[in-house]
Amino acid sequence: MHGEFKVPGGKLVVVDLDVVDGVIANFHLAGDFFLEPDSALEAIDASINGLPADSEASRFTAAVVSALPKYAVLLGFTAESVATTIRRALAEATSFADYDWQIIHGKSERPQMQMALDQVLAEEVGAGRRGPTLRIWEWDNPAVVIGSFQSVKNEVDFENADKYGFEIVRRISGGGAMFMEAGSVVTYSIYAPSDLVQGMSFADSYAFLDEWVIIALRSLGIDAFYQPLNDITSAKGKIGGAAQKRLGVGAVLHHATMSYDMDGDKMVEVLRIGREKMSDKGTKSANKRVDPLRSQTGLSRTAIIDQLVATFTKLYGSTPGDITPEERARAEQLVTTKFGTEEWLYRVP
Repeated sequence: MHGEFKVPGGKLVVVDLDVVDGVIANFHLAGDFFLEPDSALEAIDASINGLPADSEASRFTAAVVSALPKYAVLLGFTAESVATTIRRALAEATSFADYDWQIIHGKSERPQMQMALDQVLAEEVGAGRRGPTLRIWEWDNPAVVIGSFQSVKNEVDFENADKYGFEIVRRISGGGAMFMEAGSVVTYSIYAPSDLVQGMSFADSYAFLDEWVIIALRSLGIDAFYQPLNDITSAKGKIGGAAQKRLGVGAVLHHATMSYDMDGDKMVEVLRIGREKMSDKGTKSANKRVDPLRSQTGLSRTAIIDQLVATFTKLYGSTPGDITPEERARAEQLVTTKFGTEEWLYRVP
């Protein structure tokens, strides 16, 4: 069996192995990574040989870590990436190219509906009723989207949110607050089978699922790169952040928001934590637009989205898609029973 995995921002990891009576044999690790000392390669090979082929990725990772010499140096790859490659060789992990992707870029949706659609579409992929999908968000109503575990009162200044007409909604993924006005950010969601991130830690999967975005931004002249845990950034500052939720139904929801042209002063009026972050930088006011995509490219938001879609399609293939009437009906129901309720919004007061 043969498996390959390109580490996001790193090197290619390659493994070859046999499975004999349910046990891994003749395991060999290769790639264009850097590893010191030379003996560490043999140590890694020996650590995997003899392990059950149905081992969890965490067991493969632990075996590699325990086998490494005390002062070993791994550059361009990690123990986790070796585990991912093994799972791929065993056909338990997949890649983007293994799927027929759809891209949805439809009409504007109200904020509560955006939250509901993320849950419904991810669940549909997990159930096998929908293929893997990339969805570009559009909206008209300004909103603050807080993470699943954030405190509403700690994050949002209710008086200023009301003054500027911002609706407050809570999503199912963790992470920080998203400040959203029409035309100010670029937001997308990926709904994929869990097999796509099989064997990956959350840290590795963030960079893996957003690698195509880094490629697209670089094609636009932005010196973009991924900064762990979940930031898309550039030499001129942060561009956006990602969040992720792995659903028990066998799907992963991964979404990211990138700043196109936000009103920085308004943001720190509406977001309390925004003020704290600015204060920590010795700044009392944003006093400017938060516009890394617009200022670094000079392009319209539409042109940037077109390049994102074109890059994704070139790398992995895709066809245009849409939300089905059944999916929309389920999402509307979730707005009524969950995302539009105070119980959900104030689950963390």
